[in-house]
Amino acid sequence: MSDQSFGPLARGKALAPFHLALTLGVLSLGLGSFSVPAMAQTGEDQASPVPILDELTVTTTGFGTPRATHTGNISKITGGETDFIDPVQPAEALNRLPGVGIQQGSGAEHLTAIRSPVLTGGAGAGSFLYLEDGVPMRAAGFANVNALMEAMDEVSGGIEVVRGPGGARYGSNAEHGLINFLSRPPSPEGDAELSFSYGSYDRYRTTGTASRTLSGPNNTSHGFRGSFSILDDGGFRASSGLEQQKGRFRYDFDAPDTRIEATLTAVNTNQETAGYVNGLDAYKDPALYKTNPDPDAYRDAWAVRGAVRIERDLSDDLMLVLTPYARSNEMNFLMHFLPGTPVEENGHWSGGLLSSLVTRLDGGHSIIFGFDTEYTDGWLTEVQSSPTTGTPPNELPQGVHYYYDVKALVLAPYIHSEWQLAPKTIFTAGVRFEYTRYDYTNNAPNGISGRFQRIPSRVDEFGDVTPKLGFLHEFDETLTGYVNIARGARAPQTTDLYRLQRQQVPGEAKSETLDSIEVGARGRWQGIAYETNLFYMKKENYYFRDANGFNVSDGKTNHAGIEVELAAPLPMGFDIAASGTYARHTYAFDNVTTATETIRDGDDVDTAPRTLANVRLGYTLPDGRARAELEWVHVGSYWMDAANTVKYDGHDIFNLRADYELTGNLALFGKLTNIFDTRYADRADVGFPGPRYFPGEDRGLYMGATLRF
Repeated sequence: MSDQSFGPLARGKALAPFHLALTLGVLSLGLGSFSVPAMAQTGEDQASPVPILDELTVTTTGFGTPRATHTGNISKITGGETDFIDPVQPAEALNRLPGVGIQQGSGAEHLTAIRSPVLTGGAGAGSFLYLEDGVPMRAAGFANVNALMEAMDEVSGGIEVVRGPGGARYGSNAEHGLINFLSRPPSPEGDAELSFSYGSYDRYRTTGTASRTLSGPNNTSHGFRGSFSILDDGGFRASSGLEQQKGRFRYDFDAPDTRIEATLTAVNTNQETAGYVNGLDAYKDPALYKTNPDPDAYRDAWAVRGAVRIERDLSDDLMLVLTPYARSNEMNFLMHFLPGTPVEENGHWSGGLLSSLVTRLDGGHSIIFGFDTEYTDGWLTEVQSSPTTGTPPNELPQGVHYYYDVKALVLAPYIHSEWQLAPKTIFTAGVRFEYTRYDYTNNAPNGISGRFQRIPSRVDEFGDVTPKLGFLHEFDETLTGYVNIARGARAPQTTDLYRLQRQQVPGEAKSETLDSIEVGARGRWQGIAYETNLFYMKKENYYFRDANGFNVSDGKTNHAGIEVELAAPLPMGFDIAASGTYARHTYAFDNVTTATETIRDGDDVDTAPRTLANVRLGYTLPDGRARAELEWVHVGSYWMDAANTVKYDGHDIFNLRADYELTGNLALFGKLTNIFDTRYADRADVGFPGPRYFPGEDRGLYMGATLRF
C-alpha cells in the first residue's frame, strides 16, 4: 500500500502552527511601553560567570529556591547567558553543563546524554524529561528522541538541568535527568527588542520579544509578553536546509493572594535531512563529509501547547497550586537510517492537570502533597513505499509495517517534604506512585510481515514507585555538602510495546528502573564558586536494539562518575568558567547475537565518552558595554559499537563569541565557530552499513544586531 492511499498519513502536515507563530511574533512587536532595558546581550552580568550559590532555582520544588540550599545537583543557564551564546540549536548551550553530552545530527535532529551514554530509540526518547515552565512538553509514553526541536530557547528566562532521577515531583522520563526551559516573564517596566543575524551556510535568524505590565485595582497587575523566532538555515551539507518558526505568548496576573502564569507556545519545523556518511573515518574525507547519501530524506513536525499555573494562598501557611495544560503535535519523516527507508507519521493530543497542596510547618518544615493526571490519544504509522534493496525483500517488505492507535491514562499521587533538622541541616524525603494504562488498537492485519510483528489489540498497565531521600548540611559559609539516594523509573514507550520485531514476545517489556546515589559539595574557595559530585547508578530492564536489529528487553547497565562545575573572576576584567565530567557507563550483562556483535559484562556502552569538558575564558570591558568569550569544547574518545571494536577518537573545538553595545538602543554580536577548522564528527556509531558519521561543521562566522526600543 502506498503512502498516498493510506488514510492517516495525510494528517502529518507541518504547516498549521506557522500562522500562530507569526501571529505571536507580530503581537510581540506591538505591545507598546517601549522603555530601554539593561543590555540583555552583554550588560547584564548573567553573561559572565554567575555566583553559583546565589542563583534561584525553581525546578525541584516549583518555587524559587537558592541553589546553596538545594538538596542535590542542579545547573542553570540564565536567560542572559542564553542570549549571549545565541545557540542555533539548544545543544550549543546545554553542552556547557557537566554530565550533558548532546550529539547534534542533521538540522534540528539530535540525541541526548545526561549522566548516560548517548541513547537512541525508545531509550533515547523516554529516559529524559523535557519541560517548559515545569510542564512536560510531551506526553509520557509518547516521547520524541528529537524532543529539543520543540523547545523555545531563543527568547529565554533560563534553562535548568537536574542530572539523575528527577525526584517525587516528576515521573516517567525523569530517569537519567530533566531539562526545564523557563519562559521569559513580562518586564515590570516593559521592553521590546528585535534581533537579526546572518552567517555561514546561508543561515539567518530573526527573533523578537516585547512585554508590557499594567497595574490594576486592589494591588493587582497584568503582565504580557509575546516572543517569536524564525530560522532559515541553508545547511552545511548538501540538501540539508532547515526552517523553524516558533512563537510564544505569556500572561502573568498577580494579586495579594493569587498568582497566575499562562503560556501558549507553537513550534514548526521543516527540514531536508542529511543522512550518515558511511565508511571508517568518512567524516575526514573531503570527498564525502559535505555530501548527503539521502537527498530525499526530510522531517516535518509541529507542536502546540498551552498551560495555566494558578497559585492560591489559602492561608499564611497553606497554598494550592493547579496547572491544567493541553498540547498537540504531529511529525512526518523519512526513516533514512533504516534499510527500505520507510516513512513514519505519528502524533498525539493530550491534556492533564498538575496539582499540589503546599503546607509550611513550624520550624522551617514544608510538605507538598501532589496529584498529577494525564490523558493522551496518539497514533503511529510506518509505511514503506518501494522495495528494499540490498536486503531480502521478504525481510523488509514493501507496504504497511505498522498502523496503530494508543489511548493512555496516567495517575500519579506523590509527596515531597523538607525538614529542618538543625539550623544548618536539611532532610528531604519524597515518594511517587505512577499508574500508567495503555489501550492499544491495531489497525493493520495481525501477524508477522517480514521482520515486523503486528500484535492484536490489547491493554497494558504499569505501576512504578520512585522514592527519594536527601541530606544537606552547611559546614560553614564556604562549604555545603549533600547526599541523595533516589530511584527513577519509566513505563515503556508505546513504540517499545507495539512496534515489535518478529522474535519478540508481546508484553515482555517492563518498566525500566534506575537506582542512584550521589555525594556532592558546593561552595566557594579562594574566590572560586564550585560544585562537584560523585555518582553511581544501576539500571535494569534496559530496552535497546542490538546489532541484528532486534530489541533486547532485559539489559542492565552501570553508571559511575565525577562532575565538576566552577566559575571565578580573574584580574583586569577577565573571568573563567568550566565544567568537566569523567564517567564510565558499562554493560552489566552478557548478550550474544547471531551477528558480529557480542556484549560482555563490563564493556563500555557504545557512544559513551568517558571525558567531557567545556571551558570559557571571558573578558568584559569595565563599563560593561562589551564582552568576549573563548570557549573550548572537549569530547573524549568512545566506542562506536556495543562490542567495543570500533572507536571514535574524540575531538576538541574552539569557539569565539563577542557582543558590543554600540548605543542604548543598538547592540552588535557575533561568533566564530570551530576556529581552527577541525574535522570532527558530531556523532559516530556503527549501523547497518558499518561505521557511519554525522560530520561536524567547518569554521563558521555569524554576525547580528539587536535593536531595543
